Amino acid sequence: MKYLLIEDNKELAQAVSTRLRLDGHVVDHAESYADAILFSDNGDYELILLDIMLPDGDGRDFLAHHRSQRRDTPVIVLTARSQVSDRISVLDLGADDYVTKPFDHAELQARCRAVLRRKSGSSQTITRLGDVELDPVAGQLSVAGQPLVLRNRELRLLELLINSPSKVFSKQKLFDRLFAYDDDASENAIEVYIARLRKHLDKSSLTITTLRGLGYRLDDE
Repeated sequence: MKYLLIEDNKELAQAVSTRLRLDGHVVDHAESYADAILFSDNGDYELILLDIMLPDGDGRDFLAHHRSQRRDTPVIVLTARSQVSDRISVLDLGADDYVTKPFDHAELQARCRAVLRRKSGSSQTITRLGDVELDPVAGQLSVAGQPLVLRNRELRLLELLINSPSKVFSKQKLFDRLFAYDDDASENAIEVYIARLRKHLDKSSLTITTLRGLGYRLDDE
């Protein structure tokens, strides 16, 4: 999953980013309102973690802008305000959940998973397609009942493809979803991960098809 973390407290942002990356997620970090708008307008994220008090603006204004663009990316608000009226205001603006500071990182991660499950319309994290079963939260993959071990980005790439079978993903789209803004990598890395996934899926019913000039598509034979 690719997250956008909007938080001006560098120490807290570092702690949250580290925990999320240990879970295998890609994290872009915006320290200001202006950066948050820049990232959200140009990036593609599965989840946004939003601080309310920013040095150059109000997180609620960002939330209002985000929803005015008809974007359905889930937003969890990180707030030091514990008044019921404050929580109601951000929920009414379109937040999917909120976490009051200071918070436990395990709780934040659990809330992220819950929000993402609600968005997908599922109460479970396991995805099944053909004879392949993927649990991205547990980091487990099985093909025809046989467990396989994938590296983190291989796992996240398969997660993207298996959640949208038959959809064509351009190389740029996959790169944007798998790498953070400041990662030292090129689009050629996608070809490497696609090749590795094909080896893992070689004996499965799934095939990754290359559409020249367009991108990649996961098909179930």
